Amino acid sequence: MLKEKKVNDSNNPSAIRSRKQITGALLSLMEKYPYEEISVKQIVLETDLVRKTFYRNFKSKDDVLRTHIRAILRDYFDIVNNAKGDVLTTVFAFADKNKKLLKLLDKNDMMYYVLQGMNEFILSVKSEQNPELNPFSKLFAGLDSDYLITLNIGGIWNVISLWVRRGMRDDPEDVKAAIKQYLIRIGTI
Repeated sequence: MLKEKKVNDSNNPSAIRSRKQITGALLSLMEKYPYEEISVKQIVLETDLVRKTFYRNFKSKDDVLRTHIRAILRDYFDIVNNAKGDVLTTVFAFADKNKKLLKLLDKNDMMYYVLQGMNEFILSVKSEQNPELNPFSKLFAGLDSDYLITLNIGGIWNVISLWVRRGMRDDPEDVKAAIKQYLIRIGTI
């Protein structure tokens, strides 16, 4: 039986450089064209690479985008898990830092890629996390955390999605204040 060839897992400097070129080309093309109109051929033509190199590193253009999002989310979750302050502040800082990508995803009605990535990533690393570092551990104690994690991710991500859709013009402090006021009201029921 033949082993299925893995892609995208080499730490060879040349492979890393190729993946960065391919990712950069896709993001650049997304600024000019709708995502569904972009082909692997176009991506390769934007680089100095050959098609074989693309497929050595990625399965498809969707794989390029998902891999890029996973890398960004890995950094994001490290920050959230080590943050001493307000999680919402961290979330808005993440969105602001990645606003170019988020605006491209929004323009192409693809914000759900980040939501899917968050759900997959957080549930896969949940067991590896130190509960003392996770800001939600005390809230989730004794409850089915999978549901609560997805509730939090979905709620927060929808807020960020609306903020991006509105052009990221609303002051994050105003948005956070409204959310906090709402949560206080829920707590008094």
